[in-house]
Amino acid sequence: MVPEERVEIVGEALDELDALSVSVEDADAQTEAEQALFGEPGMPPPREGWQRSRVVALFDAEAPARHAAAVLAAQDFFADCQVIGVAELQDQDWVRLTQSQFAPVEITPSFWIVPTWHEPPAQAERIIRLDPGLAFGTGTHPTTRMCLRWIARQGEGGAGRRVLDYGCGSGILAIGAAKFGAQEIDAVDIDPAAVESTRLNAEANGVRLRAALPDAAQGRYDTVLANILATPLKVLAPLLCAHVAEGGSLVLAGILERQADELKAAYAPHLALEVADAEDGWILMTGRG
Repeated sequence: MVPEERVEIVGEALDELDALSVSVEDADAQTEAEQALFGEPGMPPPREGWQRSRVVALFDAEAPARHAAAVLAAQDFFADCQVIGVAELQDQDWVRLTQSQFAPVEITPSFWIVPTWHEPPAQAERIIRLDPGLAFGTGTHPTTRMCLRWIARQGEGGAGRRVLDYGCGSGILAIGAAKFGAQEIDAVDIDPAAVESTRLNAEANGVRLRAALPDAAQGRYDTVLANILATPLKVLAPLLCAHVAEGGSLVLAGILERQADELKAAYAPHLALEVADAEDGWILMTGRG
């Protein structure tokens, strides 16, 4: 058990003591004293831990775990902390356990994201096959779901013939656009691993798109999708708007509710944004070219 101000130093000490992994949990989780910590994906957390944190370290054997506990207990910085115990972690089928944590995700009653090891729900008319991986965008985050929900609400061909997915991650939005009739799709990302992930996921879903680095985005598109974060979205305002065709749609996500006015101001010289959807503190903003 570790107070908030000691979380960082205890975690660093466990790393130095050869812990395989170190995680921080709310010691008061599932109680009335539970506290929520909110942050944006990919950004530093607002705090290192909770007022009362549980720091859990994984070791490859019991002996080094007990040695680490003894070393920590002797340190001055550990004075207000407490070793709860050392317990053996039972061997399990970790692949199956991990897979069990990812069930099909409903976008609309007829549109689902389904891991390859699951059967599609009976009501699913359109599905995206996607397994959790390194690239951001598996459909479990509200920002991804809102973007896909917007695509689905446009109906067959509603997103237009030509679509740009800027910051494609896993390619899930580009694949979603293809599933709803888009014909010419560019999916771009600054991360080569994301580009390769998008290519593989498109192939697995039987759709055609072009995955490449951002320079591959050329001309104007009927729909421009960008699920990134508020700060880069503000910087990218001139570039993204320049890619929106006359009468086309700009769809932005990765934005917290409190950031709506900032985005409206950033895009005002180019087009007017409005909030089109909201979920769990996140919003989807759209504009017309």
